[in-house]
Amino acid sequence: MIRRLPPRCILAILVFVLGGLATPGWSRPLNVIFIVVDDLRTELSAYAAEARTPHLDRLAAKGVQFNNAYCQYPVCNASRSSFLTGLRPDETGIFSNQTSLRLKWPDVVTLPQAFRQAGYFTAGLGKLLHAGLDDAGRRTLFQDNASFDHFYNARDYLPVGKSQGVGRRLGDGSMGWARWQAAEGGDEALADGLLAAEAVRLLEEHQGRPFFLGIGFHKPHDPFVAPKAYFDLYPESEIEVRSDPADRTPLLEYALPDAAGFAAFTDRDRREFKRAYLACTSFTDAQVGKVLAAMDRLGLWGNTMVVLLGDHGYHLGEHNWWNKVTLFDIGARVPLIIWMPGSEGAGQSTEAVVELLDLYPTLLDYAGIAAPHELRGKSLRPVLADPAVDWQEPAFSQVRRSGVGMGFSVRQGDWRLTQWGTQGEGGHELHRATGDRAGFYNLYGQPEYKNLSGRMQELLVRNFPQIRLEKP
Repeated sequence: MIRRLPPRCILAILVFVLGGLATPGWSRPLNVIFIVVDDLRTELSAYAAEARTPHLDRLAAKGVQFNNAYCQYPVCNASRSSFLTGLRPDETGIFSNQTSLRLKWPDVVTLPQAFRQAGYFTAGLGKLLHAGLDDAGRRTLFQDNASFDHFYNARDYLPVGKSQGVGRRLGDGSMGWARWQAAEGGDEALADGLLAAEAVRLLEEHQGRPFFLGIGFHKPHDPFVAPKAYFDLYPESEIEVRSDPADRTPLLEYALPDAAGFAAFTDRDRREFKRAYLACTSFTDAQVGKVLAAMDRLGLWGNTMVVLLGDHGYHLGEHNWWNKVTLFDIGARVPLIIWMPGSEGAGQSTEAVVELLDLYPTLLDYAGIAAPHELRGKSLRPVLADPAVDWQEPAFSQVRRSGVGMGFSVRQGDWRLTQWGTQGEGGHELHRATGDRAGFYNLYGQPEYKNLSGRMQELLVRNFPQIRLEKP
Protein backbone atom coordinates (compact mmCIF):
# COMPACT_ATOMS: atom_id res chain seq x y z
CA MET A 1 0.00 0.00 0.00
CA ILE A 2 1.37 3.38 -1.00
CA ARG A 3 0.94 6.09 1.65
CA ARG A 4 0.61 9.72 0.65
CA LEU A 5 3.06 11.96 2.48
CA PRO A 6 1.68 14.98 4.34
CA PRO A 7 2.40 18.33 2.62
CA ARG A 8 4.83 19.34 5.39
CA CYS A 9 6.94 16.23 4.82
CA ILE A 10 7.01 16.87 1.07
CA LEU A 11 8.14 20.45 1.76
CA ALA A 12 10.88 19.24 4.08
CA ILE A 13 12.16 16.81 1.44
CA LEU A 14 12.20 19.51 -1.22
CA VAL A 15 14.07 21.88 1.05
CA PHE A 16 16.52 19.15 1.94
CA VAL A 17 17.24 18.45 -1.75
CA LEU A 18 16.98 21.93 -3.18
CA GLY A 19 18.66 23.55 -0.19
CA GLY A 20 21.87 21.77 -1.08
CA LEU A 21 21.63 23.24 -4.57
CA ALA A 22 21.05 26.71 -3.13
CA THR A 23 24.14 26.51 -0.92
CA PRO A 24 27.10 25.50 -3.10
CA GLY A 25 29.77 23.51 -1.30
CA TRP A 26 27.36 21.64 0.98
CA SER A 27 25.61 18.38 0.17
CA ARG A 28 22.62 19.26 2.37
CA PRO A 29 21.03 22.32 3.95
CA LEU A 30 22.98 24.07 6.65
CA ASN A 31 21.65 23.81 10.19
CA VAL A 32 21.60 26.84 12.49
CA ILE A 33 22.48 27.17 16.16
CA PHE A 34 21.58 30.71 17.20
CA ILE A 35 22.71 31.64 20.73
CA VAL A 36 21.66 34.90 22.37
CA VAL A 37 23.17 35.79 25.75
CA ASP A 38 21.20 38.26 27.84
CA ASP A 39 22.99 41.46 28.92
CA LEU A 40 26.38 40.19 27.74
CA ARG A 41 28.79 42.93 26.80
CA THR A 42 32.13 42.09 25.20
CA GLU A 43 33.21 40.55 28.49
CA LEU A 44 35.07 37.60 26.97
CA SER A 45 38.73 36.77 27.20
CA ALA A 46 38.77 36.81 23.39
CA TYR A 47 37.89 40.51 23.56
CA ALA A 48 40.72 41.16 26.05
CA ALA A 49 38.24 41.42 28.92
CA GLU A 50 38.41 40.01 32.44
CA ALA A 51 35.83 37.22 32.40
CA ARG A 52 37.11 33.67 32.12
CA THR A 53 35.35 32.31 29.05
CA PRO A 54 37.34 29.40 27.59
CA HIS A 55 34.43 27.96 25.60
CA LEU A 56 33.36 31.25 24.05
CA ASP A 57 37.02 31.92 23.31
CA ARG A 58 37.23 28.58 21.56
CA LEU A 59 34.28 29.48 19.36
CA ALA A 60 35.83 32.88 18.63
CA ALA A 61 39.11 31.23 17.61
CA LYS A 62 37.25 28.82 15.34
CA GLY A 63 34.86 31.28 13.68
CA VAL A 64 34.94 34.99 12.89
CA GLN A 65 35.00 37.38 15.84
CA PHE A 66 33.35 40.74 15.17
CA ASN A 67 35.01 43.47 17.21
CA ASN A 68 32.55 46.20 16.24
CA ALA A 69 29.03 44.75 16.26
CA TYR A 70 26.15 46.92 17.48
CA CYS A 71 22.58 46.51 18.64
CA GLN A 72 19.89 48.83 17.34
CA TYR A 73 18.34 49.53 20.75
CA PRO A 74 20.05 48.93 24.13
CA VAL A 75 17.10 47.19 25.82
CA CYS A 76 16.23 43.48 25.66
CA ASN A 77 12.80 43.44 24.01
CA ALA A 78 13.42 46.29 21.59
CA SER A 79 16.75 44.85 20.45
CA ARG A 80 15.45 41.31 19.99
CA SER A 81 12.29 42.48 18.22
CA SER A 82 14.55 44.31 15.80
CA PHE A 83 17.14 41.66 14.89
CA LEU A 84 14.60 38.82 14.88
CA THR A 85 12.41 40.66 12.34
CA GLY A 86 15.12 42.43 10.37
CA LEU A 87 13.38 45.77 11.02
CA ARG A 88 14.65 48.86 12.82
CA PRO A 89 13.09 49.90 16.15
CA ASP A 90 11.53 52.93 14.47
CA GLU A 91 9.68 50.46 12.22
CA THR A 92 8.63 47.93 14.86
CA GLY A 93 7.57 50.70 17.23
CA ILE A 94 8.84 48.58 20.13
CA PHE A 95 10.94 50.63 22.54
CA SER A 96 10.34 48.91 25.88
CA ASN A 97 10.11 45.48 27.49
CA GLN A 98 6.34 45.59 27.91
CA THR A 99 5.06 45.13 24.34
CA SER A 100 4.78 41.67 22.82
CA LEU A 101 5.99 41.62 19.23
CA ARG A 102 2.93 39.69 18.04
CA LEU A 103 0.51 42.24 19.48
CA LYS A 104 1.94 44.88 17.14
CA TRP A 105 3.08 42.59 14.33
CA PRO A 106 0.89 39.47 14.29
CA ASP A 107 1.92 38.48 10.75
CA VAL A 108 5.60 39.41 10.67
CA VAL A 109 7.93 36.52 9.83
CA THR A 110 10.71 36.19 12.37
CA LEU A 111 14.14 34.77 11.59
CA PRO A 112 13.42 31.30 13.01
CA GLN A 113 9.97 31.38 11.41
CA ALA A 114 11.56 31.91 7.98
CA PHE A 115 13.53 28.70 8.50
CA ARG A 116 10.43 26.90 9.75
CA GLN A 117 8.55 27.90 6.61
CA ALA A 118 11.44 26.49 4.59
CA GLY A 119 10.96 23.09 6.18
CA TYR A 120 13.41 23.24 9.06
CA PHE A 121 12.66 21.92 12.53
CA THR A 122 12.79 25.00 14.76
CA ALA A 123 13.21 25.12 18.52
CA GLY A 124 13.21 28.09 20.86
CA LEU A 125 14.88 27.48 24.20
CA GLY A 126 14.73 30.19 26.84
CA LYS A 127 14.85 33.87 26.01
CA LEU A 128 15.05 34.59 22.29
CA LEU A 129 12.02 36.83 22.05
CA HIS A 130 11.57 38.82 25.23
CA ALA A 131 7.79 39.21 25.29
CA GLY A 132 5.65 36.65 23.49
CA LEU A 133 2.11 35.25 23.59
CA ASP A 134 0.87 32.07 25.23
CA ASP A 135 -1.50 29.56 23.61
CA ALA A 136 -4.47 31.77 24.53
CA GLY A 137 -2.96 34.89 23.00
CA ARG A 138 -2.02 36.50 26.31
CA ARG A 139 1.29 38.25 26.93
CA THR A 140 3.92 35.93 28.33
CA LEU A 141 7.68 35.60 28.31
CA PHE A 142 9.63 34.21 25.36
CA GLN A 143 6.97 32.03 23.67
CA ASP A 144 6.13 32.43 19.97
CA ASN A 145 4.14 29.59 18.46
CA ALA A 146 4.55 30.90 14.92
CA SER A 147 8.34 30.65 15.15
CA PHE A 148 8.94 27.34 16.90
CA ASP A 149 7.95 23.72 16.49
CA HIS A 150 9.28 23.21 20.00
CA PHE A 151 9.41 25.77 22.80
CA TYR A 152 11.10 25.26 26.15
CA ASN A 153 11.03 27.69 29.07
CA ALA A 154 13.48 26.32 31.62
CA ARG A 155 11.94 28.43 34.37
CA ASP A 156 8.88 26.19 34.24
CA TYR A 157 11.02 23.24 35.33
CA LEU A 158 12.81 24.79 38.28
CA PRO A 159 11.92 23.79 41.83
CA VAL A 160 9.29 25.97 43.50
CA GLY A 161 10.85 28.56 45.78
CA LYS A 162 14.06 30.53 45.77
CA SER A 163 17.45 28.94 45.30
CA GLN A 164 19.64 28.70 48.36
CA GLY A 165 23.09 30.18 48.85
CA VAL A 166 25.10 33.12 50.11
CA GLY A 167 24.30 36.56 48.71
CA ARG A 168 22.79 39.95 49.34
CA ARG A 169 21.15 43.03 47.86
CA LEU A 170 23.46 45.81 46.74
CA GLY A 171 23.38 49.48 47.61
CA ASP A 172 20.60 50.61 49.91
CA GLY A 173 18.43 47.68 48.85
CA SER A 174 15.93 49.82 46.96
CA MET A 175 16.71 48.19 43.60
CA GLY A 176 15.39 44.67 43.98
CA TRP A 177 17.12 43.47 40.83
CA ALA A 178 20.59 44.50 42.03
CA ARG A 179 21.41 41.40 44.06
CA TRP A 180 23.70 38.41 43.82
CA GLN A 181 23.73 34.86 45.07
CA ALA A 182 26.37 32.14 45.00
CA ALA A 183 23.83 29.34 44.69
CA GLU A 184 23.99 25.84 46.09
CA GLY A 185 23.64 22.93 43.70
CA GLY A 186 25.01 22.27 40.24
CA ASP A 187 24.41 23.92 36.88
CA GLU A 188 21.07 22.23 36.31
CA ALA A 189 19.67 23.67 39.52
CA LEU A 190 19.34 26.92 37.53
CA ALA A 191 17.61 27.77 34.27
CA ASP A 192 20.66 28.10 32.04
CA GLY A 193 21.89 24.66 33.04
CA LEU A 194 18.53 23.20 32.03
CA LEU A 195 18.66 25.11 28.73
CA ALA A 196 22.04 23.58 27.87
CA ALA A 197 20.77 20.09 28.71
CA GLU A 198 17.69 20.56 26.54
CA ALA A 199 19.81 21.90 23.68
CA VAL A 200 22.06 18.85 23.79
CA ARG A 201 19.02 16.55 23.86
CA LEU A 202 17.55 18.23 20.79
CA LEU A 203 20.82 18.07 18.89
CA GLU A 204 21.00 14.34 19.51
CA GLU A 205 17.36 13.83 18.53
CA HIS A 206 17.09 16.04 15.42
CA GLN A 207 20.49 15.85 13.76
CA GLY A 208 19.01 13.92 10.83
CA ARG A 209 16.81 16.79 9.67
CA PRO A 210 17.70 20.44 8.97
CA PHE A 211 17.18 22.38 12.19
CA PHE A 212 17.22 25.91 13.58
CA LEU A 213 18.06 25.72 17.27
CA GLY A 214 17.67 29.01 19.10
CA ILE A 215 19.05 29.19 22.65
CA GLY A 216 18.48 32.22 24.85
CA PHE A 217 20.72 32.05 27.91
CA HIS A 218 19.60 34.30 30.78
CA LYS A 219 22.83 35.16 32.56
CA PRO A 220 24.61 37.50 33.12
CA HIS A 221 21.25 39.31 33.33
CA ASP A 222 20.26 40.31 36.85
CA PRO A 223 19.64 39.06 39.47
CA PHE A 224 23.18 37.75 39.46
CA VAL A 225 22.63 34.14 40.50
CA ALA A 226 25.09 31.42 39.52
CA PRO A 227 26.44 28.27 41.17
CA LYS A 228 29.03 28.99 43.83
CA ALA A 229 31.80 27.36 41.77
CA TYR A 230 31.71 30.25 39.30
CA PHE A 231 31.96 32.87 42.04
CA ASP A 232 35.00 31.02 43.35
CA LEU A 233 36.76 31.82 40.06
CA TYR A 234 36.82 35.47 41.13
CA PRO A 235 38.04 36.11 44.70
CA GLU A 236 36.58 39.41 45.84
CA SER A 237 40.01 40.63 46.93
CA GLU A 238 41.16 40.44 43.30
CA ILE A 239 38.26 42.42 41.82
CA GLU A 240 39.30 45.85 40.59
CA VAL A 241 36.77 48.57 39.83
CA ARG A 242 38.29 51.32 37.74
CA SER A 243 37.48 54.99 38.27
CA ASP A 244 36.51 57.42 35.52
CA PRO A 245 39.40 59.67 34.42
CA ALA A 246 39.69 62.95 36.28
CA ASP A 247 39.82 64.99 33.06
CA ARG A 248 36.68 63.48 31.55
CA THR A 249 34.15 65.68 29.79
CA PRO A 250 31.02 66.50 31.84
CA LEU A 251 28.08 64.31 30.89
CA LEU A 252 25.19 65.67 28.88
CA GLU A 253 21.84 65.66 30.66
CA TYR A 254 20.39 62.75 28.68
CA ALA A 255 23.48 60.58 28.33
CA LEU A 256 22.34 58.37 31.22
CA PRO A 257 18.95 57.44 32.63
CA ASP A 258 18.37 58.44 36.25
CA ALA A 259 21.43 57.17 38.09
CA ALA A 260 20.23 58.09 41.58
CA GLY A 261 19.95 54.46 42.64
CA PHE A 262 23.67 53.89 42.24
CA ALA A 263 24.60 56.87 44.39
CA ALA A 264 24.32 54.62 47.44
CA PHE A 265 26.84 52.09 46.08
CA THR A 266 29.91 51.64 48.25
CA ASP A 267 33.24 50.28 47.07
CA ARG A 268 32.14 46.90 48.38
CA ASP A 269 28.91 47.08 46.35
CA ARG A 270 30.85 47.87 43.20
CA ARG A 271 33.27 45.00 43.69
CA GLU A 272 30.48 42.55 44.44
CA PHE A 273 28.42 43.70 41.44
CA LYS A 274 31.33 43.22 39.08
CA ARG A 275 32.31 39.90 40.64
CA ALA A 276 28.75 38.61 40.29
CA TYR A 277 28.54 39.72 36.65
CA LEU A 278 31.81 37.93 35.87
CA ALA A 279 30.66 34.79 37.69
CA CYS A 280 27.39 34.72 35.75
CA THR A 281 29.28 35.21 32.49
CA SER A 282 31.52 32.23 33.26
CA PHE A 283 28.42 30.19 34.18
CA THR A 284 26.89 30.85 30.76
CA ASP A 285 30.24 30.17 29.10
CA ALA A 286 30.21 26.70 30.63
CA GLN A 287 26.71 26.06 29.26
CA VAL A 288 27.79 27.12 25.77
CA GLY A 289 30.67 24.70 26.16
CA LYS A 290 28.22 21.81 26.60
CA VAL A 291 26.55 22.71 23.30
CA LEU A 292 29.91 22.92 21.53
CA ALA A 293 30.95 19.56 22.99
CA ALA A 294 27.75 18.02 21.61
CA MET A 295 28.61 19.43 18.20
CA ASP A 296 32.02 17.77 18.46
CA ARG A 297 30.54 14.43 19.44
CA LEU A 298 27.83 14.48 16.77
CA GLY A 299 30.06 15.77 13.98
CA LEU A 300 27.91 18.84 13.29
CA TRP A 301 30.55 21.48 12.54
CA GLY A 302 30.70 20.68 8.84
CA ASN A 303 27.05 21.53 8.14
CA THR A 304 25.95 23.83 10.97
CA MET A 305 26.10 27.61 11.15
CA VAL A 306 26.69 28.92 14.68
CA VAL A 307 25.92 32.49 15.73
CA LEU A 308 26.56 33.80 19.24
CA LEU A 309 25.71 37.32 20.31
CA GLY A 310 24.77 39.56 23.20
CA ASP A 311 21.52 41.49 22.83
CA HIS A 312 22.99 44.87 23.84
CA GLY A 313 25.89 46.44 25.67
CA TYR A 314 26.31 47.03 29.39
CA HIS A 315 28.13 49.26 31.87
CA LEU A 316 30.19 47.94 34.76
CA GLY A 317 30.68 51.24 36.54
CA GLU A 318 31.68 53.48 33.65
CA HIS A 319 30.10 56.88 34.34
CA ASN A 320 29.06 55.30 37.68
CA TRP A 321 26.39 53.41 35.74
CA TRP A 322 25.76 49.72 36.38
CA ASN A 323 23.18 48.82 33.77
CA LYS A 324 22.23 49.16 30.10
CA VAL A 325 20.07 51.70 28.16
CA THR A 326 22.86 54.02 26.96
CA LEU A 327 24.20 55.09 23.56
CA PHE A 328 27.86 55.07 24.50
CA ASP A 329 29.87 52.64 22.44
CA ILE A 330 29.93 50.16 25.33
CA GLY A 331 26.16 50.55 25.65
CA ALA A 332 25.49 49.56 22.04
CA ARG A 333 28.44 47.26 21.31
CA VAL A 334 27.91 43.52 21.63
CA PRO A 335 29.98 40.37 21.26
CA LEU A 336 29.28 38.62 17.96
CA ILE A 337 30.89 35.39 16.79
CA ILE A 338 29.89 33.51 13.65
CA TRP A 339 31.02 30.06 12.57
CA MET A 340 30.24 29.40 8.93
CA PRO A 341 31.32 26.02 7.52
CA GLY A 342 33.78 26.49 4.69
CA SER A 343 34.24 30.22 5.32
CA GLU A 344 37.66 31.46 4.26
CA GLY A 345 37.68 33.93 7.13
CA ALA A 346 37.41 31.28 9.84
CA GLY A 347 39.79 31.77 12.73
CA GLN A 348 40.13 35.52 12.24
CA SER A 349 38.67 38.67 13.77
CA THR A 350 37.33 41.69 11.94
CA GLU A 351 37.11 45.41 12.64
CA ALA A 352 34.15 45.81 10.26
CA VAL A 353 31.32 47.84 11.80
CA VAL A 354 28.16 45.72 11.60
CA GLU A 355 24.62 45.71 12.97
CA LEU A 356 22.64 42.91 14.56
CA LEU A 357 20.15 43.60 11.78
CA ASP A 358 22.67 41.99 9.44
CA LEU A 359 22.16 38.55 10.97
CA TYR A 360 18.76 37.85 9.39
CA PRO A 361 19.89 38.41 5.77
CA THR A 362 23.21 36.68 6.42
CA LEU A 363 21.66 33.41 7.56
CA LEU A 364 19.09 33.45 4.78
CA ASP A 365 21.87 34.10 2.26
CA TYR A 366 23.88 31.05 3.32
CA ALA A 367 20.79 28.86 3.65
CA GLY A 368 19.49 29.84 0.21
CA ILE A 369 16.15 31.02 1.62
CA ALA A 370 14.32 33.98 0.09
CA ALA A 371 13.60 36.90 2.43
CA PRO A 372 9.92 36.90 3.51
CA HIS A 373 9.86 40.72 3.62
CA GLU A 374 12.23 43.62 3.06
CA LEU A 375 15.14 43.41 5.46
CA ARG A 376 17.13 46.44 6.62
CA GLY A 377 20.46 44.72 7.22
CA LYS A 378 23.02 43.41 4.75
CA SER A 379 24.46 39.94 4.36
CA LEU A 380 27.83 39.62 6.05
CA ARG A 381 29.04 37.09 3.49
CA PRO A 382 31.82 39.46 2.23
CA VAL A 383 33.14 39.90 5.79
CA LEU A 384 32.97 36.21 6.60
CA ALA A 385 34.89 35.46 3.42
CA ASP A 386 37.51 38.14 4.09
CA PRO A 387 37.49 39.75 7.58
CA ALA A 388 39.85 42.47 6.29
CA VAL A 389 37.45 43.55 3.53
CA ASP A 390 36.86 47.29 3.12
CA TRP A 391 33.42 47.39 4.77
CA GLN A 392 32.30 51.00 5.30
CA GLU A 393 28.71 50.47 6.44
CA PRO A 394 27.50 52.52 9.45
CA ALA A 395 25.70 51.06 12.47
CA PHE A 396 22.73 52.90 13.98
CA SER A 397 21.30 52.74 17.50
CA GLN A 398 18.60 54.69 19.32
CA VAL A 399 17.02 54.96 22.75
CA ARG A 400 14.09 56.85 24.26
CA ARG A 401 14.65 59.46 26.95
CA SER A 402 12.04 61.27 28.97
CA GLY A 403 12.26 65.01 28.32
CA VAL A 404 13.91 64.83 24.91
CA GLY A 405 12.02 62.04 23.19
CA MET A 406 14.76 60.03 21.51
CA GLY A 407 18.51 59.80 21.25
CA PHE A 408 20.03 58.82 17.89
CA SER A 409 23.50 57.40 17.40
CA VAL A 410 25.73 56.26 14.54
CA ARG A 411 29.04 54.43 14.53
CA GLN A 412 31.17 54.52 11.39
CA GLY A 413 34.88 53.91 11.14
CA ASP A 414 36.57 55.09 14.32
CA TRP A 415 33.80 57.46 15.34
CA ARG A 416 30.46 57.61 17.14
CA LEU A 417 28.09 60.58 16.97
CA THR A 418 25.01 60.83 19.18
CA GLN A 419 22.25 63.42 18.95
CA TRP A 420 19.70 63.92 21.73
CA GLY A 421 16.33 65.00 20.36
CA THR A 422 15.21 65.39 16.77
CA GLN A 423 16.60 68.92 16.65
CA GLY A 424 19.59 68.30 18.88
CA GLU A 425 17.94 70.13 21.74
CA GLY A 426 19.56 67.75 24.24
CA GLY A 427 23.02 68.22 22.77
CA HIS A 428 25.48 66.14 20.78
CA GLU A 429 28.33 63.79 21.53
CA LEU A 430 31.28 62.88 19.32
CA HIS A 431 33.60 60.16 20.57
CA ARG A 432 36.59 58.46 19.01
CA ALA A 433 35.15 55.04 19.72
CA THR A 434 38.29 53.05 18.99
CA GLY A 435 40.16 54.69 21.87
CA ASP A 436 37.27 55.87 24.03
CA ARG A 437 34.55 53.23 24.03
CA ALA A 438 33.25 54.42 27.38
CA GLY A 439 32.71 57.90 25.97
CA PHE A 440 34.68 59.92 28.50
CA TYR A 441 35.74 62.64 26.04
CA ASN A 442 33.14 64.51 24.01
CA LEU A 443 34.85 66.18 21.04
CA TYR A 444 31.71 67.67 19.50
CA GLY A 445 31.99 71.40 18.83
CA GLN A 446 35.77 71.45 18.57
CA PRO A 447 36.74 73.22 15.31
CA GLU A 448 38.97 70.45 14.00
CA TYR A 449 36.05 68.00 14.07
CA LYS A 450 33.48 70.25 12.39
CA ASN A 451 33.54 68.52 9.01
CA LEU A 452 33.57 65.05 10.55
CA SER A 453 30.60 65.93 12.76
CA GLY A 454 28.73 67.22 9.75
CA ARG A 455 29.29 63.99 7.79
CA MET A 456 28.20 61.88 10.73
CA GLN A 457 25.05 63.98 11.19
CA GLU A 458 24.17 63.47 7.55
CA LEU A 459 24.28 59.72 8.17
CA LEU A 460 21.85 60.16 11.06
CA VAL A 461 19.47 62.20 8.92
CA ARG A 462 19.46 59.60 6.15
CA ASN A 463 18.58 56.84 8.59
CA PHE A 464 16.25 58.81 10.89
CA PRO A 465 14.13 61.14 8.72
CA GLN A 466 12.63 62.82 11.79
CA ILE A 467 16.00 64.42 12.62
CA ARG A 468 16.63 68.05 11.79
CA LEU A 469 20.21 68.66 10.71
CA GLU A 470 22.21 71.10 12.80
CA LYS A 471 25.40 72.53 11.40
CA PRO A 472 28.15 71.75 13.89
